[in-house]
Amino acid sequence: MSTLISELRPWLTLLARRRSRMALGALLLTLTVGAAIGLLALSGWFITATAMTGALLAAGVAASLDVYAPGAGIRLFAVLRTVARYLERIYNHDSVLRLLAELRSGMFAVLARLDARALGRRRASEWLNRLTADIDTLDSLYLRLLAPPLVALLAIALVSGLLGIFLLPAGLAVGSALLALWAWLVVGQACLGMVASARRVATLDRLRGRILETLQGLAELTSYGTLARHRDRIDEDQAALYADQWHLGRISALGNALVGFGVSLTAVLALWLAAEAYRAEALSGPLMVMMPLAVLAMGEALGALPASFTALGATRAAARRLNALGRSRSVLSEPEAQAALGEGAPALRLHNVTLQYPGALTPALAGLDLTVEAGERLALLGASGAGKSSVAALLVRLLDPDQGEVKRDGRELATVALDDLRTRTAYLTQHSELFDDSLAANLRLAAPDAEEAALWRVLRLVELDAWARALPQGLETWVGEGGRQLSGGQARRLVLARVLLLEARLVILDEPFAGLDRPMAARIAERLDAWLSGRTVLYLVHQLRHDGSDPPGITRTLTLRDGRPD
Repeated sequence: MSTLISELRPWLTLLARRRSRMALGALLLTLTVGAAIGLLALSGWFITATAMTGALLAAGVAASLDVYAPGAGIRLFAVLRTVARYLERIYNHDSVLRLLAELRSGMFAVLARLDARALGRRRASEWLNRLTADIDTLDSLYLRLLAPPLVALLAIALVSGLLGIFLLPAGLAVGSALLALWAWLVVGQACLGMVASARRVATLDRLRGRILETLQGLAELTSYGTLARHRDRIDEDQAALYADQWHLGRISALGNALVGFGVSLTAVLALWLAAEAYRAEALSGPLMVMMPLAVLAMGEALGALPASFTALGATRAAARRLNALGRSRSVLSEPEAQAALGEGAPALRLHNVTLQYPGALTPALAGLDLTVEAGERLALLGASGAGKSSVAALLVRLLDPDQGEVKRDGRELATVALDDLRTRTAYLTQHSELFDDSLAANLRLAAPDAEEAALWRVLRLVELDAWARALPQGLETWVGEGGRQLSGGQARRLVLARVLLLEARLVILDEPFAGLDRPMAARIAERLDAWLSGRTVLYLVHQLRHDGSDPPGITRTLTLRDGRPD
């Protein structure tokens, strides 16, 4: 129990910050349940009283009954139940959706601060599940695991107190029986479903990841004839998921059956005690009927508990995973005393730098010494895995070295504010990252306030301006998810145009002409030559072609092999 509380404590604390809003939602839920109990109990009393009064009048006995007060009460409870339920659903779901939105933005902020090593420990689909499925699972914490059992306890106290006013033994017996049933629905159901519901969350996470990866690699899997193997793994996960769902369904069905059986049995107990009191002339007939009907109304208060607490393990697993995410911290810390970067082309220096990724057998960089003078254009050559991208990641401080120094204009990068460093560095990564938005929006990621003329200027540099002007929507044309509406070469040039829009004095270009034919690469290289004038440039390329399509103006080359100069 202490472990469960410690796992849920951060989220309970978050709910406590909105205690007034949560309390109002619980009050609406209490009104709904209380109105249901009052409606059934008063209706039973009124119908019985009316019948008995009618029987007395038929027998010639003088009798009277005020039908207006109970009739008004019945209408009040009926309207109150309907209105309170409607308001409760609207209000509580609005509260929870607001909370989930805040949680999601907070967790995204944690992810955005993580360094490349921390992000690389999990697949993108796993991070996505943290932000979506795990956070969505926490909506049950208040809606199903906190408010309903507390309201059910209040309802038990209400029914027991109501019966105790007229017949104390009935109130005590009904209260004890309903408390025992409540305890099983909260504790017993949770214990029975804890393992399976937690395992279901993990299986669903794995299944989503495999489905996403299979869809992304569908062409490759089909061409290599391995799609069937991946489908078999997905089928295995689905079978495990269905098995757990079936098991949890049976446990929930058991709980629902116990609710029906337990409430009905308690109602029979109340009826028996009330009948004994009626026979002893200690209780009137209408009150005798009212008591079991009031107990029967408890089915509404207890009915939501079985399914909610059977799935407690899922909420617990989601909270555990989000707690781990919330504790994640980037090793890249902001310096307390921040050094200012110069305005001109910077000089770069890496001294005795060693870098090894988690789980890697060998270092990506091993004792590397590298100097780039201000305004120099260095081509860093080497095969895949030689360490070129690692050098770039260090220069924009996506990573810190395990040992050694990385300096810019003589200043340690660890002493420079991250935002200042990255907005002063134009970095074309190896992959063309485009978002499902317009051409203009994808370009303005580099400069949100850029005017339209500046967008056309950089598009002209990469030979996309004529193509963009011919589009019906021009710069407002959407590129599709991941830029799927564009060809590979168009996507690469669009990303290059975005880099050029930044106007930084340090430019890092990783295979800038990948996917382009040689004549186009040569034309773009000629345009880039003028733009790169007065900037420090680091090219990351596998090899030079010497056919006019190489990056322009290279002043020096350095080949890396296994993280060292060759």
